Amino acid sequence: MPEPGEAVEMQAALLRLRRTSGLPVVFGGLLHDVRHARIAELNGARTAALRGLVISAGSGLGGKAIALSRPCAVTDYPSSRHISHEYDMAVAAEGLRSVVAVPVVVRRKVRGVLYGALREPLTLGDRTFAAAVSAARDVEQALVVRDEVQQLLATTREQVTDPDTPPGSWEHVREAHQELRALAPKILDPALREELLAVCGRLASATGARTPSARRVQLAPREVDVITCVATGATNAVAAERLGLRPETVKGYLRSAMRKLGAHTRLEAVVAARRAGLLP
Repeated sequence: MPEPGEAVEMQAALLRLRRTSGLPVVFGGLLHDVRHARIAELNGARTAALRGLVISAGSGLGGKAIALSRPCAVTDYPSSRHISHEYDMAVAAEGLRSVVAVPVVVRRKVRGVLYGALREPLTLGDRTFAAAVSAARDVEQALVVRDEVQQLLATTREQVTDPDTPPGSWEHVREAHQELRALAPKILDPALREELLAVCGRLASATGARTPSARRVQLAPREVDVITCVATGATNAVAAERLGLRPETVKGYLRSAMRKLGAHTRLEAVVAARRAGLLP
């Protein structure tokens, strides 16, 4: 079953597709089982005919894209001989003619389908086709990140709540904390991002590293991200790559964090951040 927040990724991808391709109608949805996708997100539609439509693998244009796990297109949907026509009423109600459907594939598994359409029977050019494929790739990458986050969250919850967690395993907790901090800016779903950062906060305090004498320090989120990377031994260049920032930007955040922490070296900054309860 799709997660409620996954709609955010589809909405963002459809908005980009409409903007970059010029297609007046874009829509899509994720699979709710191995053979069926539900059209849940629409942009540019004039009616509600497509909303909630369940697409079966092999049926219609989207179903063909799901079954073949590759993009499919028709110049004139109502008269096409290359697809079945179970959904003609909904397509006609919206007035769609030229349509492209692109599957969303994550680790060789179809997770959804994304459409773009014209209300005229015109051949879709390479630029339009490429924009649709690119939008599907955006959703794929977002789902990959979401999967990684869910897996990390499940693992870290077990480690934090398990009283028998061996002391040596806290290094794994610290690694998970760094990975989660790096993934947070890539999450579009605000609820999942908030949950992720809340778990990061629990991880940071799980070891009881904050000392009574440690002064309270407020670091900006990106400053914490950089210090977290530095704590794993990452150079500025490596931290920049992990966080999707420029090395100069990482250097600026690190300098600011060190000043707030009263640290003169990278190691002092990490130690001070742990004492302040900002890192596990």
